[in-house]
Amino acid sequence: MFIYILSGLGADERVFQLLDFSGFQVTFIKWITPEKNERIEDYATRLLEQIPTSKPTLIGLSFGGMIAIEIAKQISTEKIILLSSAKTKNEIPFYYRWIGQLRLHKLLPTYFLKHSNFVSNWLLGATSSFDRKLLKAIFRDCPLIFTKWAIDKVVYWNNQGIHDNLVHIHGTRDRVLPIRFVKCDIEIKNGGHIMTVNKAEELSKTIREILLLSSL
Repeated sequence: MFIYILSGLGADERVFQLLDFSGFQVTFIKWITPEKNERIEDYATRLLEQIPTSKPTLIGLSFGGMIAIEIAKQISTEKIILLSSAKTKNEIPFYYRWIGQLRLHKLLPTYFLKHSNFVSNWLLGATSSFDRKLLKAIFRDCPLIFTKWAIDKVVYWNNQGIHDNLVHIHGTRDRVLPIRFVKCDIEIKNGGHIMTVNKAEELSKTIREILLLSSL
């Protein structure tokens, strides 16, 4: 089984470092620089260069889950696993869509997008010094052009279809995409938006069970 993993908005493979993918062929998709006014569909098409395998399994965290869905519209997939994400535009909280309609997200200060703080730590569920140190490094390293582009794609995302081979895993204490807005298949109790980091053991077990069932 070939697994391709997409990280969240502004994040990279470091948010998966505590998950156990031993025994599986895993590739972490690298975010590329978006072109000016690039559509999310076209961005997903360009990422296909990193997925040479026929019928891959896609795992997407947060924004990466939305990109995984856009990729799956263009190629056949074995399985799609969403973590702390949304399947359709209806699972994006209404207040994000309002922010998009008013274009308020365009006013976010650069400092807020490049530096983690007590607000971002609370929203993302960073509960330990390890979590906070990781987020600080990720915020610092993510190109600002990608962060701004990705936020814009989230607030305007218009997907409505749901794939049959999709499994949605969501934390009950996710503050970025609250569970009351989504219909997930599996709940991780007390899991926050970065449950890949602080709920890694439970999440690893859950993901491995799904992958092993898919390989039978």
